[in-house]
Amino acid sequence: MYKIILLIDFAEEYSKELLKGIARYSKEHGPWVFCRMPLFQRETKGMRGILEWALEWGADGIIGQLYNDPGVASFIEAGIPIIAQDFKERFTEIPNITGDHKAAGKMGAEYFLKKGFKNFAFYGFKNIVWSRERAEGYEERINKAGYKVHYFENDISDSDNIWYYKPSALSQWLKSLPKPIALMACDDNQGQHITEACRHSGVSIPQEVAVLGVDNDEMICEFSDPPLSSIGQDAENGGYQAARLLEHMIRNGTGSFYDIVVKPTQIYTRQSSDIYATHDEHISDVLKYIHQNLEKPIQVNDVVRQVPLSRRTLEKRFQEITGFPVYKYIFNLRMEKLSARLLETDLNVFEIAMELGMNDTKNLSRQFKQMKGCTPSEYRRQFTAR
Repeated sequence: MYKIILLIDFAEEYSKELLKGIARYSKEHGPWVFCRMPLFQRETKGMRGILEWALEWGADGIIGQLYNDPGVASFIEAGIPIIAQDFKERFTEIPNITGDHKAAGKMGAEYFLKKGFKNFAFYGFKNIVWSRERAEGYEERINKAGYKVHYFENDISDSDNIWYYKPSALSQWLKSLPKPIALMACDDNQGQHITEACRHSGVSIPQEVAVLGVDNDEMICEFSDPPLSSIGQDAENGGYQAARLLEHMIRNGTGSFYDIVVKPTQIYTRQSSDIYATHDEHISDVLKYIHQNLEKPIQVNDVVRQVPLSRRTLEKRFQEITGFPVYKYIFNLRMEKLSARLLETDLNVFEIAMELGMNDTKNLSRQFKQMKGCTPSEYRRQFTAR
């Protein structure tokens, strides 16, 4: 029976999902005994104090937020396996629970591009790896589409200030941005900063600024005004894989290790981004119709009947704005819904396809693989904690 110290923020949703994965692995391969050490212990005891407690308790391993503290070297010298939940930067001398942050940024960019936006912004922190790499992934995809990104970089030392009750540089920046604009925040906390700043500055969401966060922390997202859209992450599986790695290090030593990379899964759309950015009223009506009727077996002709345009004119204007023909846009959207349902339910692919109005299921697995790079069953296994 292993004794494991958890030095984690037990309040935030991302950490809770990691803990679920760790607990699942312990149940399957343990049981393990855990010491849940609050983060303030790191500030009050310091790394030396934590090491002393670990040695006194006989801890076999540690998973925690270490804030790039150089004191981690003392744990390595003591031979205690330790895995960091990365914060400012990744460690090189120990494994990290990190993320495919660029992929999350790219996912946010794709989401907004499909909604027809031509103005883009990113709000994040200076000199923090997960914020920086999400911004890089976002900007790379936006630049590839021929657009630029407006930036506002926060200073983490000021992140707890109640800044939105007084005039601020952030409010002025939001007012100065071209509208409508798609804004990705580096995480849900910063996304809520944006919704608060917009509310106090008289900037409407999502009509002027559509906002997207990361982590899908439901408490933060639902307390936001309006509720915040967010990118979900496969953190539970990350916790499971971290526990597996820790056991390997306990058994075989700390000489060889690798990082645990948490993947983004899907986007949860709430009111903060539920809009389609186009000044073309007819295309806006068509997009709204498609999204509202996606679970019906709608065809291109059904879409054409919603506006006083010929099919040829509609197709041309629709592709100019969205980058896709009408049929392809509907298909892609259904595939995204299908991928989300694969993770949210235990329904099989056929049942989900029927639910989404996809009557032609003969080639569905092949088409899904062309879009996602794997079959539906492989996708479900990939993003389900094992």
